[in-house]
Amino acid sequence: MSLPSGATPDSDPSPDPRRSLLQRLVDLIRPGPETTQELVETLVVAERNGVLGAESRLMLEGVLRLADMTAGDALVAAPRMNLLDIDAAYETLLGQVIRTAHSRFPVYQGERENIIGILLAKDLLKLQRAPKLNLRALLRPAVFIPESKGLNDLLREFRETHNHLAIVVDEFGRTAGLITIEDVLEEIVGEIEDEFDTDDDEGDIFALTDGSWRVAGTTPVEQINAYFGAELGACTDSDLQVAFETIGGLVAHELGHVPARGESVRLGPLDFVVLHTRGGAVRWFKVSRAAAAAA
Repeated sequence: MSLPSGATPDSDPSPDPRRSLLQRLVDLIRPGPETTQELVETLVVAERNGVLGAESRLMLEGVLRLADMTAGDALVAAPRMNLLDIDAAYETLLGQVIRTAHSRFPVYQGERENIIGILLAKDLLKLQRAPKLNLRALLRPAVFIPESKGLNDLLREFRETHNHLAIVVDEFGRTAGLITIEDVLEEIVGEIEDEFDTDDDEGDIFALTDGSWRVAGTTPVEQINAYFGAELGACTDSDLQVAFETIGGLVAHELGHVPARGESVRLGPLDFVVLHTRGGAVRWFKVSRAAAAAA
């Protein structure tokens, strides 16, 4: 039997169903890009020619970046993890859940490294109706993955197993941090906004009707000083002088730990209350003038 013109004995005219849609689209581009960077440049040209919208191009670039990223690139570091102690009192656990406003929590026993399961915030409410219920019975199995695990593979596992959180361990078996399905998706679509998020052009400081302000944790200290007429800035520890660029970093230093929702601290003439955190970093503060300063 004769072969079609241009075909070889090893060629297969039927498309391979295992090849992704993106791979098949790449095959249609002539000449085909040979590197990821060339493919990104092709997407830019496609946007310029009106073939792709700006949002579509950014998402496709996110997909391409995801292929080269691992869990270690997107995790929440271990010191910033909000953990629950299995031996803590119910009131303590409930207070921590309310302050941090997460839906899932790794639970440890004894040392923070000893993670024994995952607790869903909604499951904790079951203890209100049945105080004698063993908290350990409410735990879901914890999923452990290595830092080197590719985000593509991790996203597929999240979808198949319906897990939304995994504990990341380093090459020595120690806890490096955690990663959620939201962390992975944000690498594709950008930051997933919530009710505390705003556009960049809206600024970092917002006046509220009660006479206080809502301030982003990433606001430069210089901007805080200029806006409120304060003199916040360098902090001195013994003989070591440490300068902080953002108000979030300055507040964390004053507290001596990663701030949690609801915590407050006074800096100069201003009172700062943590409104919202994500990944161990403060997203928003509520700021008001101290009583003495206001008087």
